[in-house]
Amino acid sequence: MAFESLTDRFSAIFKKLRGQSRLTEKNMDEMLKEIRVALLEADVNFKVVKSFTNDVKEKALGQDVYNKVNPSQMLVKICHDEIEELLGKDNTDIVYKKNGATTIMLVGLQGAGKTTSAGKLAKLQKDKLGKKVLLAPLDVYRPAAIDQLRTIANEIGVDFFEVDPKKSPVVLAQMAQDKARDEGYDVVIFDTAGRLAIDEKLMGELKDIIKETHPDEVLLLVDAMSGQDAVNVANTFNQDLRLSGLIMSKLDGDARGGAALSIKYLTGIPIKFAGVGEKLSDLDIFYPDRMADRILGMGDVVTLVEKAKEQIDEKQAEKAAKKMMDGTFTLDDMLKQMKQVQKIGSLGFIASMIPGMPKLSDEQKETAEREMKVFEAIINSMTKYERAHPETLRFSQKNRIAKGSGKTNADVNRVIRKFEQSQQMMKQLRQYQKSGKMGINGFPKDIKSKIR
Repeated sequence: MAFESLTDRFSAIFKKLRGQSRLTEKNMDEMLKEIRVALLEADVNFKVVKSFTNDVKEKALGQDVYNKVNPSQMLVKICHDEIEELLGKDNTDIVYKKNGATTIMLVGLQGAGKTTSAGKLAKLQKDKLGKKVLLAPLDVYRPAAIDQLRTIANEIGVDFFEVDPKKSPVVLAQMAQDKARDEGYDVVIFDTAGRLAIDEKLMGELKDIIKETHPDEVLLLVDAMSGQDAVNVANTFNQDLRLSGLIMSKLDGDARGGAALSIKYLTGIPIKFAGVGEKLSDLDIFYPDRMADRILGMGDVVTLVEKAKEQIDEKQAEKAAKKMMDGTFTLDDMLKQMKQVQKIGSLGFIASMIPGMPKLSDEQKETAEREMKVFEAIINSMTKYERAHPETLRFSQKNRIAKGSGKTNADVNRVIRKFEQSQQMMKQLRQYQKSGKMGINGFPKDIKSKIR
């Protein structure tokens, strides 16, 4: 995940600072030096690094952080606010028209994955924001682009604007916009042809589309993996097109994060959406405050809850919870719950989003993922009766299950033991409920009073 290394560095810096009884000019300078190195190693532009550290020091002096008993918390807040500012605080929302269709024009370099991103953006608008979307292909130079966008539109369940490749992209854009207005669409997305930034003819075509259709948003797709080159691409496109925002792809990869932290400061263009995977559902609205939380190791519970709501079947979850409380939870139910959790993301991702959770090492992540696959293979090798009554399994049955799943008898015993432990925990929870200490909706009374 992007920023992972930077998060580790910030966590180490603030941990060291918490060990100081007072903040002095000396340890303040040492901390800023470490932050400076951490940001530069994360490929943040040196101008941005200089501005960031100067602003942190100035605000620390202005808020009289020196000589306070616990200065670390205030410094974390100052750093958080400055990172949020760098990422484009209060400047990342799409402004939708109250009447008529909002036009979003997507531009980018050749081979950047723009057509797929257009599909991701359409799916987000439809599924998360409840918009009626029309996808319009304007790349008449690459026949496969039109077919690809049509396939994506069918897959995600949004309408596709059929085009005549012999007509110019400017005319097609006007026709798509007229259709969106006349047929009550909320959003129309233009997927333009990918181009080289130095291609004056194609850049001129984009300018003509903007001149004739006046899109509400002109979004540039940039790659987080391209580092500071993303800044150069954004500046070049912005010079001709006056961009309103960016979609930054591959923020789930091994990018160091420097482009995301530099691009708003150096270009004035905010990131509005973040690509976080290969699937068409892997596009998120970009929230600077949440990203600042993640960078500083503070987790991101809000995004985690949103993803859980999107991916987890609420009725199935309620049914599973009822079976847990009734004592009728089976291995089949356990497998379903595991698969629901997997839809949200990897265990490493989930742990990183929860404040205070210790970071999982790569080895621990691999072990956990491997164990989940072992559990699934073993449970799938059982009969329906065996999943409901694992306590009845004899040696011969366990041996059959082990062979059928390609695992060992020890693996089968471990799955049963884990299930028995979960049953014991559920039994204790039921006793807690019967004792009268459990409030309504399953909240213990003492906890429920604290979250009101």
